[in-house]
Amino acid sequence: MARRVEIGKVRVKDNQRTERKRELTKHASSRMAGAMTRASEDQYQLSLRCLYDEASSLRRAIRTITRRLAVACGTKKGKVRGYKDQAERFQKQRRLQVLKARLTAVDARIASGRPSIVVGGRRLAKARHNPADAHLTEAEWRARWDAERLFLTADGESGAPFGNHTICVDPNDGSVTIVLPEPLRHLANMPRGRYRLGGTVAFSHRRDEWLDRVTANRAVRYDFAYEPSRGRWYLDASWGADRAVLPTPGEIRDFGERTIGIDLNADHLAAYVLDPHGNPIGQPHTIPLDLVGPASQRDGRLRDAISQLITLARQHDCAGIVVENLNFDDARATGRERMGRGGRGKKFRKTVAGIPTARFRERLRGMAFHAGLVVIAVDPAYTSIWGERYWKTPLQQTNKKTTVTRHHSAAVAIGRRGLGHRIRRRPGVTPAHQRMSAGRATGQTVFVPRPRGTASPPRTASAPVRGGKTRQCQGDQLALFPDPEDRSRGHRINDPVSHGSANTGQSR
Repeated sequence: MARRVEIGKVRVKDNQRTERKRELTKHASSRMAGAMTRASEDQYQLSLRCLYDEASSLRRAIRTITRRLAVACGTKKGKVRGYKDQAERFQKQRRLQVLKARLTAVDARIASGRPSIVVGGRRLAKARHNPADAHLTEAEWRARWDAERLFLTADGESGAPFGNHTICVDPNDGSVTIVLPEPLRHLANMPRGRYRLGGTVAFSHRRDEWLDRVTANRAVRYDFAYEPSRGRWYLDASWGADRAVLPTPGEIRDFGERTIGIDLNADHLAAYVLDPHGNPIGQPHTIPLDLVGPASQRDGRLRDAISQLITLARQHDCAGIVVENLNFDDARATGRERMGRGGRGKKFRKTVAGIPTARFRERLRGMAFHAGLVVIAVDPAYTSIWGERYWKTPLQQTNKKTTVTRHHSAAVAIGRRGLGHRIRRRPGVTPAHQRMSAGRATGQTVFVPRPRGTASPPRTASAPVRGGKTRQCQGDQLALFPDPEDRSRGHRINDPVSHGSANTGQSR
């Protein structure tokens, strides 16, 4: 690792990996040398990406504070609001100096191509200076430090016995054999420099998938890990998943498959099953999402909620799960500079901080893939607003015994957008009881917004108007400024110079 950091930021062909691998092969096997050089390169590239992300985050914070400092206290210039008083402005000026100093140091480290990498973890390395606060003795710290820095792994190879030649696990009896490096060949207890461990291993999690791979001699990677607190050795097996051709939303709709739309909230998941035409089926579903306590418990509860969601999708024969493509990383980085101030802004920031968007997205993607489900991420714009406005009331009328919330209606809107259908419903369409209700007969199923700059709404063919007249053409007024409300598809406007009118999607 130190040798790779000394080389710095160079092109792939200039990172001297071949030379470094040859030097390591003299003291170990070729496969172990390849694994070490590959792991060092991956760690180096990851550290560089972390530096780039940190620099980008610092620049965003500097730009935000600089814009607000340019506005007088208690005033507003355009969309930029100044700070509340001189005391807060002074603290922000000091904060700006700290951020600029940090950005200078990060840029210098990026330019030199030498990121700071601690093999074993920086937190554990700092605990050595004050082990009492970490509740560790020097001997316990040394044992953990050696265990974290231990590197014993071997990449798999398709066609090799049981998927790995260097570290081989026999699925019949669980025995483990290792190819010893050249300096340790005299310790071999099996032919061809192999050493057989006295203990055996057994895999319980995803054992069937592991057996399918090793019996077919497909590549499997093994990693040894030592847990000093328990005094046990562990063997981890990993492999790459095969590429799968996932169906598109259009194919799911054409095949007549159902989908389930979900709305992620801070304390629960709201779900609704939809048919291929975008119609909600059955009753709304609510899955609790209690994310309090230690990190390990929060992750377990999140996985349990996703497991309930996958079970629900399987019970209704759904082919995919439709979610919002939420991402609050940028907003969280700027904090109250972007997400509101005062009591209301603090409450909103607390709610956003409690929504595990990134973790939920990663967990859902992996668990749904293994369950054979497709995950469709859609634009979250106006899903809650339009869902409550156009779907909450009809859903509540259908489900008399269940309370339909705005989150359930948002789940319907999300599911319809994932299938390619429009979310909004035009008010005033022909009702179910035409003789009992007053409605406007029209062939449109989607509300076309009124163009701005007109004196009256455009009239369509065969639409009755006051006075008993029937308009024979679509409209007689120009729409110079279309209303941008319809984000799902929009409506086209003819050339205002000509004698056309707003195109409402109907044929004349």
